[in-house]
Amino acid sequence: MAIFRRVPSGDQKGKVSYNAGIVDGIINLAVSEIEGVSLTGGKKGIKSYFEKDGIYAEISVQIDAGLVVPEVAFKIQQSVKHNVEAMTKYKIAKVDVFVVSVLTSEDEAG
Repeated sequence: MAIFRRVPSGDQKGKVSYNAGIVDGIINLAVSEIEGVSLTGGKKGIKSYFEKDGIYAEISVQIDAGLVVPEVAFKIQQSVKHNVEAMTKYKIAKVDVFVVSVLTSEDEAG
């Protein structure tokens, strides 16, 4: 499991380290904020990679029937970008959203 480090600039001393699980937890929180969306397989639906130009995230979700897929995917991307950058000060380089299934009311009942 990777540990991401951020060394503060300026007169600040010390460094802040983030375990990959922390970043994945923030992504999980960001996805949970979007109504009608859930991760596929819980946290297993998240893959994040830390590169020099920022964090790359791949998110697999299932959405409720009746939602507009491009709009939901865009909301997920915006939420992930906002939450990760606000909570860690890391930059998001790319967020790929994979809609793997659409849940109907029949799926929820069964």
